[in-house]
Amino acid sequence: MPIRGRLGIRLLLAGLVCVLVLSCISALAFGPAVIPQSYVWSIVGKHLGFAMPEDWSRSQEHIVWLIRAPRVVLGALVGAGLAMVGVALQAVTRNPLADPHLLGVSSGAAFGAVLVVLYLGEFAGVFSLPLAAFLGALGSMLLVLAVARRRGQLESDRLLLAGVAVSFVLMAMVNLLLFTGDHHAAASVVFWMLGGLGGARWDVLWLPGICVVAGLFALLAMARGLNALMSGEQTAVSLGFNGKGLRLQAFICTSLLTGVLVSLSGAIGFVGLMVPHVARALVGAEHRRLIPVAALLGALFLVWVDVAARTLIAPEDLPIGIATAALGGLFFLVMLRR
Repeated sequence: MPIRGRLGIRLLLAGLVCVLVLSCISALAFGPAVIPQSYVWSIVGKHLGFAMPEDWSRSQEHIVWLIRAPRVVLGALVGAGLAMVGVALQAVTRNPLADPHLLGVSSGAAFGAVLVVLYLGEFAGVFSLPLAAFLGALGSMLLVLAVARRRGQLESDRLLLAGVAVSFVLMAMVNLLLFTGDHHAAASVVFWMLGGLGGARWDVLWLPGICVVAGLFALLAMARGLNALMSGEQTAVSLGFNGKGLRLQAFICTSLLTGVLVSLSGAIGFVGLMVPHVARALVGAEHRRLIPVAALLGALFLVWVDVAARTLIAPEDLPIGIATAALGGLFFLVMLRR
């Protein structure tokens, strides 16, 4: 039975926050070079301003604080953001299988990002890659909606099929760009497209952090409207919501989130498909409860998937998109059976 009471929801959120913090710190110990948990806690405590016994080596401190800590934080932000995107897309499309990967949003973001990396360069400075990924994600989402709409109605089955078709077309265009572009740059782009958190640095985390927090508050502000859209556009209109306007706001918000996150982590699929269903099993479908719970679960999920990715074939780093695709494919088959 889902948790319903306000006190139960608050306790669940507090528990998930505590587990997430403990998981993020514990995850810093794992990797090709295993570092004792006591050293990890001391290093983190020192950088947070606490007096700690410094019995670790400088190389261990470098690995924990400069290499793994930004990676873990980025993983939590990406997991939280993609989970919120999945919740919003499943609400506005009324399709339980909606996901930024399946609806072509991730492919559009990848197309914009590859276009910048191989051809356009930093036309807007540090914002070039996120901006191009956002525009690609938004353009692909609008294209999917245009293809799926029939007689003014948006059918969930057509939407999913249109998303898969647009995703294939966009990935074909991405592959064409890679084939015709500089081969040295294309090799690094191919690895980036498989999804990974290895490029995380402290100086780039502010942008996804701001976007994820802003996206959380924006989606919470839309929560009542998302509840109404789950019951159909006519129901939303009868309750005083502008269905088309609300849907457009949700698409812009989710495209911005997906674009920024994909520009930093590559195409990580199926997080937005799996996590919302687990969150609904815990707290039901009311979006003021569902969105924050899904965000915390998504952060937890990707932190530990990243731990598995960097330890399973150590010292090699398994692209995290491979792991999420394998888990997501199995989950997708289970959903289809249901």
